[in-house]
Amino acid sequence: MSSSASLSPPLSSPHDDVDASTAPVPAAAAVPGHGDAHHEDGLPPANAARESNRDRLYAMAKSCSISIVSVLIGLVLWHWATKTNFDFYIRFANVPPPLKVGQALWTHLGERTFYLHILISLRRIGYAYGLATGIGVLLGLVMGRSRLSRDILMPYLEILRPIPAVAWIPLAILMMPTEESSIVYITFLGAVFPIVLNTIHGVEQTPEVLVRAARTLGASRLQVFWYVVIPAALPSIAAGLAIGMGVAWFSLLAGEIISGQYGIGYFTWNAYSLINYPDIVVGMFAIGGLGTLSTYAVRLFTRPFLAWQRKTR
Repeated sequence: MSSSASLSPPLSSPHDDVDASTAPVPAAAAVPGHGDAHHEDGLPPANAARESNRDRLYAMAKSCSISIVSVLIGLVLWHWATKTNFDFYIRFANVPPPLKVGQALWTHLGERTFYLHILISLRRIGYAYGLATGIGVLLGLVMGRSRLSRDILMPYLEILRPIPAVAWIPLAILMMPTEESSIVYITFLGAVFPIVLNTIHGVEQTPEVLVRAARTLGASRLQVFWYVVIPAALPSIAAGLAIGMGVAWFSLLAGEIISGQYGIGYFTWNAYSLINYPDIVVGMFAIGGLGTLSTYAVRLFTRPFLAWQRKTR
């Protein structure tokens, strides 16, 4: 055998002579920041943002359209039932048609007295609901963390909570120095119980692992309460505040009907006493609108405190 064959250089690959600088770079190895950046859906970020906003606006428009159509269908059914004197378990013979209610509402919107009724009811709600919020949240936090305080206060809570607002009216009139204070007291009782119960529920649902972790890191009882328990209970507290607002309106109207001289509840009951049926429905719609707006205001107020929920979703 010839030794020259063993000393011959190895065969070179046809790619060995290609300069690395001129070699094509795979698309996956492109330098970040060069070229067009794409969203995870395959769209550039600007286009993805526009698509997201467009989808959000479309969903809002669709939801509003469905709600408007639903209300229009309800008005048509209401008009049909009053025109045909529908009588099947529910009698519509004395129910005013939508057009008469609309005319009555338009008339009252031009009267100063109607706005006075609304403002007085809002003032009573403000006083009573403010007290219920402060006292209810504080009691709920204490009762949720202290078994002793819960054992002492829970019997009162469970006995007084089922009593309806109407049943409190005679005793409230006897206890309170003025009719105004009695109405505020009845409204306060209606709002405070949902707030207390929901706060207790939120405190009791605090994950124990978070409490133990905070204590392991050296947090004091006050720090655990402030930085762990209260944030964990905020969703339930917000729900209790929204429910309490609705119950506050119910209790307020009960007090105004019996012992009030002004207020939207008194306006509605006075319309019934005068056999003014369109005004009854006007008062009902005013109550529903005010209750909806005030509950929405509560949700707007509590929304910044629950921003962490939206970030974790």
